[in-house]
Amino acid sequence: MEFFHTHVGAGADAEVRATLQSTRLSEGVRVQAFERALAAELGMVRPAAVNSGTSALHLALVVAGVGPGDEVILPAQTFIASGLVVRMCGARPVFADVDPLSGNLSPADFAARVTPRTKAVIPVHWAGMPCDMAEINAVAAQHGISVVEDAAHAVGASYRGRPVGALSRFTAFSFQAIKHLTTGDGGAICCTDPHDAAEVFRRRWFGIDRASSPMSELGERDYNLADIGYKYHLNDYCAALGLANLVGLPDRLARRRQIAEQLDAALADVAGITRLARPTDRVSSWWLYGMRVERRLDFVRALRDRGVPASVCHLRIDTNAIFGGPFELPGTAVFDAEQINLPVHEALTPADVAQIIAAVRAGW
Repeated sequence: MEFFHTHVGAGADAEVRATLQSTRLSEGVRVQAFERALAAELGMVRPAAVNSGTSALHLALVVAGVGPGDEVILPAQTFIASGLVVRMCGARPVFADVDPLSGNLSPADFAARVTPRTKAVIPVHWAGMPCDMAEINAVAAQHGISVVEDAAHAVGASYRGRPVGALSRFTAFSFQAIKHLTTGDGGAICCTDPHDAAEVFRRRWFGIDRASSPMSELGERDYNLADIGYKYHLNDYCAALGLANLVGLPDRLARRRQIAEQLDAALADVAGITRLARPTDRVSSWWLYGMRVERRLDFVRALRDRGVPASVCHLRIDTNAIFGGPFELPGTAVFDAEQINLPVHEALTPADVAQIIAAVRAGW
């Protein structure tokens, strides 16, 4: 049994082969088709496909105007990329606490850490469960702060009936190999503001606006850059894989929800487990099935002996020297010390799910 599953759709061979045979491998018609499909099928607003989730976060911060001397608030309960992109902008990461029953950013603690230097906030949808976005966006609007959602775990999730990718000024997705939807490696930035979207599309390819810079007779585009751009665009080869893998994604997400519901019901009375919050106004993408457990290492070892993998996925990042921590974050400390995850992907068979349930119920 695998902890993660990389889904490669049945049509991937044909899609990728057609791209290879075309010999047009860089950003082109398949990237555009992939972006249209993300909008049409997942409700993403103005998605711009890029070459990684890290590039998506960094470029969103750049377009938001984050730079040296600024502060960006984010949770420490995330992958280190969320903090590194802040440093890449020359800004200072300010770590806010999380709700220990969800692992998601605490809106109250976010509000308490705002200063005149705060330029942006990065709420991370831990395990695929959306953060309290109404409260976070309200605080951000009050102080003129840009919201950059880190939705690396949250493809297909929704909040109060609206898809993640349509809620905030920016949303960054990851299509890395073990995510729900993979392009091999890749990502996307969604922008609710069309002017932001135009800047993202321009600056993901060196800052050159291809739509407004026609080729000259000499074979070069006519442009005159005034700011820094990046080579962050997705290529057609990866987009072809993404298009194939979009097929059936709603069914795969539904299967994850079904497994999570089975685990919830079967493990509800197991001593030593604290179930994470299940707010009724949002739908998780279930990238992880998380919980808090007593004696975590004993739990991991017991399940491993019974053929079931369990993993923390990510530990708090503020302990890294580059960030100058660790910081005093009591909710994070509780969550980080006890959080653990079980497999929840669509490749699990009914027998696999039964084995997971039996392994946990047998104790540790």
